[in-house]
Amino acid sequence: MSRSVKKSPVCNDHHTPGTRWAKRQASKAVRRYTGDMQNGKWYRKLFCSWDICDYRFYKTRQQAIHEWETSLWLQDKQKSRKEIVLKWFKIYRRK
Repeated sequence: MSRSVKKSPVCNDHHTPGTRWAKRQASKAVRRYTGDMQNGKWYRKLFCSWDICDYRFYKTRQQAIHEWETSLWLQDKQKSRKEIVLKWFKIYRRK
C-alpha cells in the first residue's frame, strides 16, 4: 500500500459539475480565439478566472479536533475522537 500523503491539508472542490463546465468553457474560449496573443499569459484575459470557482478548504488536525470538542451537533458528538481524526485523514490528508 502506498504511503503518499498530501503536502498540505486541503480539500478541493473538483467534484462540482459547475467547476468542470466552467473550466471547459474557458478552454474552449482560448482554443477558439483567432486573434493574436502577445505573450504566454495573455490567455487569462479571454475568460474571467472568477467564473471557474475552484474552492479550497484548509483544516489542520488540531482544528478538526477542536471543532469536534466544541460542536453542538449531536451527529458529531456521537463520534469518538479517533473517528474524527480518521475522517480528517480521509478528506484532508490522503491522496
